[in-house]
This record gives sequence, C-alpha cells and structure tokens, in this order.
Amino acid sequence: MATRLPETEFDARLAEIRGKLADTDADAGVWFGATSIEYLTGFHHIQTERPVVLAVTDDRVAVTVPRLEVERVEPNPRIDAVHHYFDYPGGEPIETAVEMLRGLDVSAVAADGDGAPGVMGYEGPALSEFLDVETQSWVDRMRWEKTDAEVDLVRESAKWANLGHRYLADYTEVGAHPATVSQRASTDASRAMLDALGDTYSVRVRGSGPVHAGYISGAETALPHGHTPNERLAEGDVLITGASANVDGYNSELERTMFVGDYTDEQEHYFELMTEAQDVAIDALGPGVPVSYVDEQVFAYADEQGITDLLQHHTGHNIGLGGHEPPYIDRGWDERYDGADVEMAPGHIYTIEPGIYTDEYGYRHSDTIAITETGVEWLTHFPRDIESNTI
Repeated sequence: MATRLPETEFDARLAEIRGKLADTDADAGVWFGATSIEYLTGFHHIQTERPVVLAVTDDRVAVTVPRLEVERVEPNPRIDAVHHYFDYPGGEPIETAVEMLRGLDVSAVAADGDGAPGVMGYEGPALSEFLDVETQSWVDRMRWEKTDAEVDLVRESAKWANLGHRYLADYTEVGAHPATVSQRASTDASRAMLDALGDTYSVRVRGSGPVHAGYISGAETALPHGHTPNERLAEGDVLITGASANVDGYNSELERTMFVGDYTDEQEHYFELMTEAQDVAIDALGPGVPVSYVDEQVFAYADEQGITDLLQHHTGHNIGLGGHEPPYIDRGWDERYDGADVEMAPGHIYTIEPGIYTDEYGYRHSDTIAITETGVEWLTHFPRDIESNTI
C-alpha cells in the first residue's frame, strides 16, 4: 500500500536537474510553477498572486516565498535556504528572488518562465530585467515517465476512486439531486479511505476529503465539461460520472456513462459505439507506440461508423500530479517532438476516454491505464458494460 512518495525520489529528481544544468551556461535552474516546485522538493502550495520562486544550483536549493508560507516550507529537508517577502503587492517577490539568486553567485538562469505567471491579478517584472534568462521545460518532460513509486501512488488513487464510484452508483436514484449524491459518495469514500490509511495518509487536501465522486446529468452530458445541473434525477436520465482520489498529490481518473432506469435503443447504440471506441484505443496502447497512432485509430473507427462529427476531443492524456499532463493522445503529436515521434513508454499513465456527443446526451467512459515494459496495466476496474451501469 503506497501512500507517500519516498525521499529517494526527490534526490533522484534533483540529481537529474543538476545534470541538465551542467549542460547549459546557466548558474541555476529556476521554477515559478507550483507543480514543478512540488515535483522537485515536495513543497506543495496553492499558486496565487503571491509568487514562489525555487532555485537549484549545483550544490544548493533555495526558495523565495511570501511570509505566510515560511512555516510551511522551513521544515522541508531538501531546501537549504528560505527567503521571504511580506505579501503582494506590498512586497517585491521578484526582487527578493533576485537577491536570493545573487547571494548564490548566480547571474544567468534557466527558468520555466521569464517571471511569475499572472495568476489572480499578479503583475510583476520580468526576471530578465535583472538576470540573463534562458527558458527550459525540464520538469514538464521528466513528468512524462513515472517511476515505480509514482505508479504505486496512482494505483492507490485508483483503488479509492473505484470505491467512491461504487458509492456514487449505490446512492443514485430517481428524485435525488446530483450535488447531494456527489457529496455523500465523496464523504463516505473519503471517510473509508482515511480510516483505512490512518496516519500514513499524507495530508494533501484543504476543506474536503481525498476522494471526489460526482457526475453531470441530462442535457449537460452533451457538453464534455458540462456543469452539475440544478435538477433532480429522473427516469431516463443519462449520467457521465467521474471519480478520483488524491494520494500524496497523485491522481487517477475513472468515468462511466450510466443510465437512470431503462435506456432506449438509441442510447444503447451510442453506448456501444463509445465502448467500442475505447476498446480500439486500449488495444492500440503499448510501449513504443506513437501517441498520435492511438488517436488516429479511434478517429478511423469513428469514420468507419460515420460518427466523426460526434467527437469533440482527443482520446486521452497523461495523468499524475496534474489531472491533465502531456503527452496527449492526440493526432497533433505526429509533427514530432524534439526531433522524434512521441512514443508511449513504460511509466506513462494515460486516461483513455474517447467520447461521443449527440445533440441530446454524451457518452464517455474513462479508465486510467499504465504503460508497462510488455504492454499495459489497468488501474481502474469499475465494470464497463451497460447492465452494470444502469441504475
């Protein structure tokens, strides 16, 4: 049972970063992105108008944070020095970070951006106003392939997502409100998860439990990112569900198309087309397979069935610390990346979720599947057939 990333993972990540840094003319790597900072140090924070700036040199790790993060970051064993400004806009976050960098004898950096992103109204100076800056996306690329320890965390996430989804299905009934069913399923699955894991669970959520399970219903399902409607469930409703769980920051994704009461012949037809499209995608997965090929296979199937006009998005995406991560299972990747076709590799973890959207309803399953040395491993296991998904 994996509930926390081993310390050795961070040592390996920092060592890889330092190897990349040695191949540049920069004195330090710099990151503004919250997920990248978390990936390299384990310090997780909510990205707001108050920038956090991480610097990694060949022998030091330092960070600049707003005052309110000091006590949270100081116990981190991987960070050698913490600098802070009071707040924004009253403080000077970039100037404080530049002072930190100059104290490390840094004059040129390889950064994930030329300054902090404009989140929640932040408007700050560019880092290049003070230092020589070249851009890099090292961490983004490193996150493509998960280690065995990371796969273990996603596997654990999927286990609790499965439970949350089971509660969701059990609590769904005619006359129920989607929002309250979601809250009940999420709460009960979170309670079971926290009771089972005890103090081995790494606190990663704020104001809610680690499991979320919910759905969109009715006409909103025709919109891939529809909202939970303010209407009670009725006989004949179509649902598109979603469940996940946060395990030390890592996530999985489980989605199903479900029916409340009897389904029509037309609904069964589209359900079967959707599951067949997902089968086509999953059958195409494997190490060494170009990601574009998998998406092409799904679109070829849709073309054969005459339903390409009912597709609204690509087949899937990598998942881990982020709900959506590259590589994306998208035909657009066939234009090559860094001079080579983007191929699936052991450690990639994908959601497989080709969807079909009519004028009335949407139909989408999503399963989280890891690429292995010899093939694939299903991480989500909720039944996919129509009878198992009929309330």
